Amino acid sequence: MFGRRFHLFNLFGFPVRADISWFIVAALFAGSYATQYLPALYPGLPETTYWAMAIALTLGLFGSVVLHEVSHALTARQYRLPIEGITLFIFGGVAEMADEPPHPRAEFVVAVAGPAASLAIGAGCGALWLSGPTLGLAPPLMGVLGHLAVMNLILVAFNMIPAFPLDGGRVLRSILWDFGKDLTRATRITAAIGSGFGIALILLGGVLFAAGSFVAGVWNVLIGLFLRHAARLSYRQVLIRRALEGEPVSRFMHQEPVTVPRAISIEDLVREFVLRYRSKMFPVVDGDRLVGCVTTQQIRRMPREEWPRQTVGSIAQSCASWWTVSPTTDAMEALTRMSSRGVSRLLVAEGDRLVGVLSLTDLLRFFSLKSELQPPR
Repeated sequence: MFGRRFHLFNLFGFPVRADISWFIVAALFAGSYATQYLPALYPGLPETTYWAMAIALTLGLFGSVVLHEVSHALTARQYRLPIEGITLFIFGGVAEMADEPPHPRAEFVVAVAGPAASLAIGAGCGALWLSGPTLGLAPPLMGVLGHLAVMNLILVAFNMIPAFPLDGGRVLRSILWDFGKDLTRATRITAAIGSGFGIALILLGGVLFAAGSFVAGVWNVLIGLFLRHAARLSYRQVLIRRALEGEPVSRFMHQEPVTVPRAISIEDLVREFVLRYRSKMFPVVDGDRLVGCVTTQQIRRMPREEWPRQTVGSIAQSCASWWTVSPTTDAMEALTRMSSRGVSRLLVAEGDRLVGVLSLTDLLRFFSLKSELQPPR
């Protein structure tokens, strides 16, 4: 879903990151408000005032979205749901939950926490805007507060649309889940609604584009495409989780993995292993004992002329803890680790003995076969 992300700060123990797309949207948002919308609404002010108001609005919206997602994250923490962080991106923000809620009530409470925070922010800004003349607030500040109030109320209204994975869709899923006692079916229904809503936004975008509203049209199409993709992906994730949960890694691992002796040269490593098996990481062994890992990044740091003279043992490093799992590790936990680290293989070890390699391809192939065997619902 995300491209390159930048860590901004930690809040209540949650890392807050921004996708590069967010910086682009923030710059366009501030620029358009400073040069178009604010001068039309508040004519006669200095140009520097318009830019100050636009920057304040951008930062206020940034803070509002962060608090919205932090409310989700803090509530999820109460139910022991793991949160990998908060990411701001082109369409807003997301609190990245690494697991599904344990029961419908948790789903409902976590889902409404974000809109409740946005509603409180909007109400607070609106109250300050209404009290501005009494408090002696300057007109530019009142303008910023009024806009933030409206933006947060719009954020609440949009997020509460019952289309998964929007917050309203999660609320609906919790109700269907509680009523039917079937998370998969509840997700399928709400994801279908989310996909349908995405199609409606795409069609609306086409109408706006044809009517001459280029920016609004493109924006609606992009949001629609995103929601449609996110809804289908969310449903697929639930299916994968149901298929893999409770299955040990030992069921899927290759018990005769490709390993590299520590004594061979780096040149032989590249020729006989990297180019042949097209992998970015290989386990280094001494007999059946796992002594480290070697990656293409480590090879790249070694001067080319040194490849024939240096051995694998000279560049191999201890395998990071997240590279290895035990044979009894839950397959879904292993898949989550692969996804969060952006890797397609994990080493399976018992102590310092390598017993296999787990690949993403094997997990997804199992899911595909199991899905084909399920009766239609």
